Amino acid sequence: MALGGSAGRVLLEWASMNFIDQLRQAEAQNQSMLCVGLDPEPARFPAGVARDAEGIHQFCARIVEATADLVCAFKPQIAYFAAHGAEDQLERLMAHMRCNAPQVPIILDAKRGDIGSTAEMYAREAFERYGADAVTLSPFMGYDSLEPYLRHKGKGLILLCRTSNAGGSELQAQPLISEVPGGELLYERIARLAAGAWSRRSGAELGLVVGATFPREITRVRELAPTLPLLIPGIGAQGGDAEATVRAGWRPDAPIIVSSSRAVLYADGGDAYAEAARRVAQRTRAQLQAARTAG
Repeated sequence: MALGGSAGRVLLEWASMNFIDQLRQAEAQNQSMLCVGLDPEPARFPAGVARDAEGIHQFCARIVEATADLVCAFKPQIAYFAAHGAEDQLERLMAHMRCNAPQVPIILDAKRGDIGSTAEMYAREAFERYGADAVTLSPFMGYDSLEPYLRHKGKGLILLCRTSNAGGSELQAQPLISEVPGGELLYERIARLAAGAWSRRSGAELGLVVGATFPREITRVRELAPTLPLLIPGIGAQGGDAEATVRAGWRPDAPIIVSSSRAVLYADGGDAYAEAARRVAQRTRAQLQAARTAG
């Protein structure tokens, strides 16, 4: 989609920035740490929205328009589109976000994890087909699973570290045989590698996923990765506490991206769903900002 004038200049400037600079700019401009996750479930759409691929695009586009000035990022979850054959609609939605929220970074929530030529294709999918500014990845195959993404300069790689689900403890909270005195847990090793060896080797824009349902772990990850951005899902429908999340993770030189999906998307089941989504986003943004001030 060709754009001229000021809109075109904004997009050109945006394309020249790396992901962390984009994130900082959006946080400052919108006074927000809130990320709206776009997880469309047609079964939950209002009666006036079609429960098909086109309805998915319509629903998400209205949410974007209603909240574009309230967020530091949008986070479309690719499975919610692919499961309904709506990949083309996701491409259109990405273009819609560029037009209607040109200074808000887009994180493609894909949680990919593979090596070699397969990882290369996943990287092209995220950054070339969909034009995302960042992508979520599983790091459990090691550094070489990240390398194909690193060829896309300036893009963000946000690595699963301590996820918001209870079952994550089965692996992420397990102790390792380690050279670190007293040992370390698996999620701590990931945070240490991302902030240390992996960042030094790549010079990449790395971040970490840490769930709002584990505020003590957010504090620990922030100790190990003092400057990396943290993507923090789990407030809202999952029950994470906004104030505890901000106290644990936010620092003046270390941004956090606090994601809420269902609580925003499905705030109202009627025709005014976009207006209701805006009210919830405003309230959540205010809670997050108040917690930062109180801290």
